[in-house]
Amino acid sequence: MTPSPTSQVDPRELANLLPQGTVLTDADIIESYRFDQARWQTAGVPLCVARPASADEVETIVRWAARHRVPIVPRGAGSGLSGGAAAIDDGIVLSLERMKRIVTIDRDAMFAVVEPGVINGDLKAACKEFGLWYPPDPASFTFSTMGGNVATNAGGLCCVKYGVTVDYVMGLEVVMADGTRLRTGGRTRKNVAGYDLTRLFVGSEGTLGVVTEITVRLRRLAPAGTTMVATFDSLRAAGEAVANIVKTCDPSLLEIMDGASIRAVEAHQPMDLDTTAAAMLFTRSETRGGASDEPDRLRQACEVARATSIYATEDEWEGEMFLQARRLAFPALEKLGSVLVDDVAVPITRLTEMIGRVEDIAKRTETHVVTVGHAGDGNLHPLVIYDGRDAESERRAIAAFEAIMDEAIAIGGTITGEHGVGTLKKAFLHRQLGEASIALHGRLKAAFDPLGIMNPGKVF
Repeated sequence: MTPSPTSQVDPRELANLLPQGTVLTDADIIESYRFDQARWQTAGVPLCVARPASADEVETIVRWAARHRVPIVPRGAGSGLSGGAAAIDDGIVLSLERMKRIVTIDRDAMFAVVEPGVINGDLKAACKEFGLWYPPDPASFTFSTMGGNVATNAGGLCCVKYGVTVDYVMGLEVVMADGTRLRTGGRTRKNVAGYDLTRLFVGSEGTLGVVTEITVRLRRLAPAGTTMVATFDSLRAAGEAVANIVKTCDPSLLEIMDGASIRAVEAHQPMDLDTTAAAMLFTRSETRGGASDEPDRLRQACEVARATSIYATEDEWEGEMFLQARRLAFPALEKLGSVLVDDVAVPITRLTEMIGRVEDIAKRTETHVVTVGHAGDGNLHPLVIYDGRDAESERRAIAAFEAIMDEAIAIGGTITGEHGVGTLKKAFLHRQLGEASIALHGRLKAAFDPLGIMNPGKVF
């Protein structure tokens, strides 16, 4: 429940507590902070935007907000797809974009300490100079922030082998809802002292506190290996290839695009993609010919599923160009109309079935549904394209979007694999978790945020 702010709260009072320019009240500037990428969701008009440059300033903002019972919406780059960073009426949008220091990269202990505004891709580039690697790589890695990645427990292309954000977060500094500074975890690889509060904060979407520092585990740079692209005459055949691959190989990525997304990307940025294909798989083995037979096994898995073409390359640049096609899917599809982005994940053994169910939903609701996803871990992104100016088109799109989540739950899956719940999927969280779990979540939320000021109205 959104708290009721003290009457006539004046943001100038907050501004006077902070360096000049930290608190913004200009209406045009505020408008640019109201939404994340879930533009079809509603957003409130906040009291102000606060852009702290340090944890001390975050603490000042949170203590002031708690005193006046003003809600806080933590924000990274605004790249989220579920409405988690949508502004709240009379609240504070707390943008962490100025907190972008890479505090340290420890080559020997293989960890990094960063502020929440650091861009994922910038951390990767900095680590590469030390021969190290931060694996989680959401499609938005060139502009999404580490704080936002922590908030949603972001995944990405290589997570089929290397895991998601929570698998790399060793410790956090968090400003709690009353302004208390908390440290969780640490810099050790193993740590079982007390409850694992670090993992509780990862994926909490700003509802429990404001993350001000993140310690992440690093790996040695992965070899370039062999990148393979296979095309198919149906999505279901591509799904069969995925099932074959995960039973016989350990690829470092395994991505899927359907025919509509291939054509949209080719129109958006010509890359000589096969626009006649019904589906395309991208996979990678971290070995090259002769070092292992895994590239051959990947090829055989696709051949058994009746791939219409298979192309493999050991050239790192060429392999990255193929992956660029997958990363461009969402911006390319936005040119076709308004887009509702689903983010369901199902057991690997049910992937082909889920693809079929999505196709059936599209026919039943008379909607245009385009499917891409991280096939190797069962995480699909069915994208519902519709005309945002047409109420009937939007109604059918919402019906399709919701039906896809219902079907995922029905076959043992989840409504969100990596994008988070935000405001977009709140109603479906109860269906997936059940009353006992929702009640426990509520008690945890109340323990961490008794005034209910941390991103209220999100998730629950």
